[in-house]
Amino acid sequence: MQQQLQNQANQLCQIAFSNLSKGSHDAAIGLLERALQIVPDHALAHAYLGRAYAASGDVAKARASFDRAIAAMPTAWGPRFEKAQFLEQIGDTIGATFYWRTGLIYLTDADRSNADLASLINIASEAVAVNNSKLREYLWENVEELCEGESEKDLKRFHHCLDIMTGKRRFITATPLSVPVPGLPAIQFFDRSDFAWAKDVEDQTDLVLAELNEITANDTAGFIPYVQTAEGDDSGQFGALDNDDGWSAYFLWNQGKRVDEHCARCPNTEAAINMAPQIKVKDRAPAVFFSALKPHTDIPPHNGATNARLTVHLPLIIPDNCALQVGDDIRTWKMRELLIFDDTIRHAAWNHSDERRVVLIFDVWNPFLSTLEQALIARTIEGMVDYYGNSNDLGEL
Repeated sequence: MQQQLQNQANQLCQIAFSNLSKGSHDAAIGLLERALQIVPDHALAHAYLGRAYAASGDVAKARASFDRAIAAMPTAWGPRFEKAQFLEQIGDTIGATFYWRTGLIYLTDADRSNADLASLINIASEAVAVNNSKLREYLWENVEELCEGESEKDLKRFHHCLDIMTGKRRFITATPLSVPVPGLPAIQFFDRSDFAWAKDVEDQTDLVLAELNEITANDTAGFIPYVQTAEGDDSGQFGALDNDDGWSAYFLWNQGKRVDEHCARCPNTEAAINMAPQIKVKDRAPAVFFSALKPHTDIPPHNGATNARLTVHLPLIIPDNCALQVGDDIRTWKMRELLIFDDTIRHAAWNHSDERRVVLIFDVWNPFLSTLEQALIARTIEGMVDYYGNSNDLGEL
């Protein structure tokens, strides 16, 4: 019975739409009111009724009809786009933008790839972009006096907030693969000046680079492919780099074990990383290595194992056209400046130059962890290794 009523309402909507197309607004209104007597929450009937009232000049009834259409299908893009177009017709561009924006949110992937909707989607996207620009200017004017005399560093997070609110950037979250620690902020790149040890490490750049050059000249065999998938396992997005020297590593510490021969050749490098608070986890950390990326090589986007630690890069050989992307933030390496980031935020790197790129990589604890939490996480990782076995792939813990 319910389906029969729905079919009757649908048929009345089709006839009403034909009348709307011909400009017969009163006839369409009569048909749609009949449809709503049969199915009171018929979203399409409310939306068409809104069109009919708008065309006949009854703004109040048109607004009420569009609101009822949205209430009937709150997660559908159609009624929201209908109301956006209506609001633009009556000159309320700011109100229209709200419904363009929320309509875009509810579009499915199939809708977005539908050629028949492309023009409407472009109209919505352009309206939102124009509004976002105006909104950012308006919001900034409200706070500008509070920002006078403040440093760029102190305002960085707030500017990022405004960028997200006004569509210039996305809200980025961390996705740890093995040991997720809740309550830690998802910071893409940390400010190196917040780490008391950072400048001491940066000041060792020339000594570390000299040892790297000595290694490269005499011990290239020490560099091994960074990606080495066990036989039978899926290398996933790293297939092109699996057991390939496009991305290679020269380990000083590997899986918590000191590579004595390599460290003996790099005493200044080992001294430099000891200036930073090293993570110690049985059979897992420290991990310290020179990371080399061959020309025209990409490291695909991926997520690290735990946000309990941060990854640190000391740039050593940095040609042009190389970069590291964490979330939506792209940075180029600069000599004598550490890059410190949360690798559980989706990140990627590339070397699109004709030369090799090399950085020294090591890890430190996330500074938002207490000493107790550090000890608990370290013991937990050791427990996972004991439970699953050291040979099982637990990610880069």
